[in-house]
Amino acid sequence: MGSSGMVIVGAGEAGVRAAFALREQGYQGTVTLIGDETHLPYERPPLSKTGAEAESVRPIAAEARFAEAGITLFRGRKVKVIDTAGHTLALGDGDSLPYERLLLATGASPRRLPGLECGTRVHVLRTVEQAAAIREVMRHGRHLAILGGGFIGLELAAMGRALGATVTLIEVQPRVLMRGVPEPLALALQTRHQAEGVNIICGVGIETITENDTSVSIALADGRRIAADALVVGIGAEPNTMLAAGAGLALENGIAVDDHLRTSDPDIFAAGDCCSYPVAVYGGRRVRLESWRNAQEQGNVAAANMLGKAEAFDAVPWFWSDQYDLTLQVAGLSDGATATVSRSVSTEAEILFHLDADGRLLAASGLGPGGAVARDIRLAEMLVARRAHPDPSALADPSVKLKSLL
Repeated sequence: MGSSGMVIVGAGEAGVRAAFALREQGYQGTVTLIGDETHLPYERPPLSKTGAEAESVRPIAAEARFAEAGITLFRGRKVKVIDTAGHTLALGDGDSLPYERLLLATGASPRRLPGLECGTRVHVLRTVEQAAAIREVMRHGRHLAILGGGFIGLELAAMGRALGATVTLIEVQPRVLMRGVPEPLALALQTRHQAEGVNIICGVGIETITENDTSVSIALADGRRIAADALVVGIGAEPNTMLAAGAGLALENGIAVDDHLRTSDPDIFAAGDCCSYPVAVYGGRRVRLESWRNAQEQGNVAAANMLGKAEAFDAVPWFWSDQYDLTLQVAGLSDGATATVSRSVSTEAEILFHLDADGRLLAASGLGPGGAVARDIRLAEMLVARRAHPDPSALADPSVKLKSLL
């Protein structure tokens, strides 16, 4: 089936970007993109964002563009096995597909609670169908419970309130956004959610979750019981590594790749949510990042290196979240920071700079309405990339332009 060429498994942001990048970089051979959903590849971030309707999901690229670029798009097809020796893929329908080089952009799947099946009243969020089911509860003004105070949980809480639902959010950790977001900004967001009417319960474990024909009941460890019309489990995601594991590829919190996004097999690459990679600016520390921009950038770099180039992926980790009219942006990893410097951008916007014991800027985190912190976070990202040691007093002074510190 088909001729040997470049094959990409996974039609999300990383996979689609890589397919087009192969053409943009001059590759003339066969490019095949395989997605297991029947939909045209679509943007996933809007699924949890306020005001983004599930019925009008935004495609990553119009269908005609794939044909114009000479990209063969397989929709609703699953890859079962990678034969690394024979350089072929076995598809779920019995077909096989040869490859010259292969990119795994298989993404991640929502983490589930053991023994709790998703059904009429228990949901996770990854696909457009799952998003539509959750929105249906919200639109009818019902009581939605959310387990997990990370980005997905908080974004869904904001959407639920915007659509008129009653929302209870449960986080077993002491506060929301425990991973990667400094406490002052996390608590500011938590306060905003509470002001919008979200009932937030932190620091309490879950005893049992049961559902019947009319409701789902969450029994908390402190004796409280939450009855809701539906429950969304938003407790993180796990990388989709089954194909890679079956092929004997090295795994480490996802598919392990080097700084060129190459796996332990020289003809197989990986990009996006499914892979962990070394971050040069932090001494090669390995991370796995679930981020739209990371997926895009890795798709570009993977395509270049599939074509024999030696382009290192050295981007500073970056992620963002929209909740109500607020945008949170984080550039870098603040682990290891020993000092934090605050800059007041306005009465409603703040940026925190995180420095290590030697005064090196490790990360910056900002929260404010709209794009209030976007420019300064971008400049801070550049400072992090340059391993800069900026004057803390200059970071704290809003009259000092960050660009001058470059």
